[in-house]
Amino acid sequence: MGFALADGPDIEDEWHCFDALNTPPEHPARNEQDTFFLRDGRLLRTHTSTVQIRAMQAAPPPIRVIAPGAAYRRGELDATHSPQFHQIEGLYVDENVSVADLKGALEFFMRELFGPDTAVQFRPHFFPFTEPSLEVYVKSKALKGGEQWIEVAGSGVVHPAVFEQVNEARGDKAYDPEKWSGYAFGLGMDRLAMILFDIPDIRLFAQNDLRFLRQFA
Repeated sequence: MGFALADGPDIEDEWHCFDALNTPPEHPARNEQDTFFLRDGRLLRTHTSTVQIRAMQAAPPPIRVIAPGAAYRRGELDATHSPQFHQIEGLYVDENVSVADLKGALEFFMRELFGPDTAVQFRPHFFPFTEPSLEVYVKSKALKGGEQWIEVAGSGVVHPAVFEQVNEARGDKAYDPEKWSGYAFGLGMDRLAMILFDIPDIRLFAQNDLRFLRQFA
C-alpha cells in the first residue's frame, strides 16, 4: 500500500501525545487515572499517534507512514485489557485526500487481513484529532461468531488543527490545511491477534507459556 515504516519514543511529552493531537486540557485521557506520568512531567505514550506528529515534523508532505509500537494506559489487567498493548498507526497526507480514500484503503486492508469475503462497515465516532471520525467494524464467516460485527479500528480525516500545531512546531506552513488533507487510522495488534486466532485472554501474550507461544513460531 506504499506506507513507509516510522518509529518514535515510548516516553513522550504532553505536546506530542495530547496538544498536537487537538486533545484539550480537560480531556479525561490527560488525567493521572488514565495516563502514566513520570516525575519530570513526561509520560508513557497512550497511543502511537504521537509518531504521526513526529513524522510530519521531520518531513514535508506528501507523506505516507505506518507506525507499529507499544502504548500504555492505566487500567485493570484482565482478559481483555492490559496496561501495555500494541498498536499500528497509519497516516497519509497529500492533496485532495478524502473520506473515500480512507474507506478504500481500510476496506483493502481488512480484506487482506480477514479474507476477501469480509464485510466492512464504518460508523460515526469522535476522536479529537480527526474530523469526521469513523470506527471500523468487520464481519467474516472465517471468524468465530462470523455473523456479528466486530470493532477493529478507529480512523478519520486529519483535523486541520493538527496541521496547524505541526506548522507551529516546524516554523513554517508546510502542512497548510487549505492545500493538504489526510487520513489516519489506528488498530490494536493484540486485539487483532485475539480475533484472528480466537485467543480468549490478552494476558497469554506476556506469560511466556511455550505451549501457547509455539503455535505462532
